[in-house]
Amino acid sequence: MAEFEGGNGSKPKRPSRKLTWASVAQPALEKARKSSQTQILATIFFVIFVTCALFNAFPNRRTTMPESESDDNSGFDMTVNFASASQPCSDAAAIATADSSSSAIKVYMYDLPIRFTYGVIAARSASRGGGTPENLTSLSYPGHQHMGEWFLFLDMNRPESDRIGSPVTRVMDPEEAELFYVPFFSSLSQLVSTSQQGDGSEAAYSDEETQEALVEWLEGQKYWQRNGGRDHVFTAADPKSLLHVMDKVKNSVLLVVGFGRLRGDQGSLVKDVVVPYPHRLRTYEGDLGLQNRPTLLFFMGARFRKEEGRIRDVLFQVLENERDAIIKHGVQSTENRREASNGMHTSKFCLNPVGDTSTSCRLFDSIVSLCVPVIVSDTIEVPFEDTIDYRKIAIFVESAAAVKPGYLMSLLRAIPPERIVEYQREMLKVRRYFQYGVSNGAVDEIWRQVTKKLPLIKLMSNRDKRLVIKESDCSCVCANPTTNRTP
Repeated sequence: MAEFEGGNGSKPKRPSRKLTWASVAQPALEKARKSSQTQILATIFFVIFVTCALFNAFPNRRTTMPESESDDNSGFDMTVNFASASQPCSDAAAIATADSSSSAIKVYMYDLPIRFTYGVIAARSASRGGGTPENLTSLSYPGHQHMGEWFLFLDMNRPESDRIGSPVTRVMDPEEAELFYVPFFSSLSQLVSTSQQGDGSEAAYSDEETQEALVEWLEGQKYWQRNGGRDHVFTAADPKSLLHVMDKVKNSVLLVVGFGRLRGDQGSLVKDVVVPYPHRLRTYEGDLGLQNRPTLLFFMGARFRKEEGRIRDVLFQVLENERDAIIKHGVQSTENRREASNGMHTSKFCLNPVGDTSTSCRLFDSIVSLCVPVIVSDTIEVPFEDTIDYRKIAIFVESAAAVKPGYLMSLLRAIPPERIVEYQREMLKVRRYFQYGVSNGAVDEIWRQVTKKLPLIKLMSNRDKRLVIKESDCSCVCANPTTNRTP
């Protein structure tokens, strides 16, 4: 999240004081007039700063900053309250806050029928034998690697006073909006069992039917109709999210972890945003260095995967008997997560092979563990690559080379200790980008990336309105071909 600042915005009364503007500023200004114009401006700003500092020194004008309390469930209760009524120079602070708010992109979040939000959580609970409360909004989203969609939903539901510094601001009037957020829990929806409910009865939930119902609802909204949903934003973190209706939402901005299951005309780096999985392991809070990291290479995860993921079995055969390496098969469980967390925190390098798809939450677990990721995936897309230089925080190894006996371990043993510490230092600088529920973390960066798509959205929307002939291929900006042209 952003670093939250708040205040009531009221203009404080100016108390009587012996210290006057003239007595402070005049000597400085007299001297400054003898200098260049640049020196004059610099002196004025310095005097203003000193004046504010002097006013702050008086006991009756202190600013109070109570500690914020973090919420273990959401991680969003991090508001800092400023007593702005007793804050000198609060006019300047108010102006800065107003400027921040006015520069934020305006987003309208649809008030979807509850079946598409909390109803999905209820269906997931029912499919696992859980009960359904009368008030569905009391349900909490289940913890798993796709819960980034939940953090985005929570962020947009926070008061704007708690969202100071966010790249986007929520508006309640859709006429004011520049972007439209559709808070459908698409990744959770496809995880709901469609075979039976917890009581053994036939399932009453279908992900495909839910997707179709959502699109039908959206197509009835005038803000969807005006440009085919180009200015709409969907989360689609699971590789199967929205696949049943993808051709109907492909013009929209999709928040994905990769493009492995999407055709070229459905998803691309041009119009979509690659986002991180929420990490499942605890963040490493120890010191930089190697003294508590005796293991050279660590991996714990499923050995057998499909498609590209078959390389995992080969890597197991090559690495499992290597000294200084811990290579273990393990499935998701509380105990295994605890063991994996300890393994990553005590290892120098963490193996990140391709799985069923090119990306998994293991990459982000490695980064918050300050365990240098060794990525064996030839088609991986990583989040926020315009901001982060991944060569500084990870090692990329071609699949064909990684499976050669002895190659990978020889490569890692040749890396000097000081270089490993430098990788750790760089990971420490950027790991907030991979943490949901922290100040200026993953959620804010996702919204920042979404706002960068706005010029393209406007370009393509205006272009659609003036074109009169359907095109059969991609445009020069590699956007999706338009299906509805205005004659």
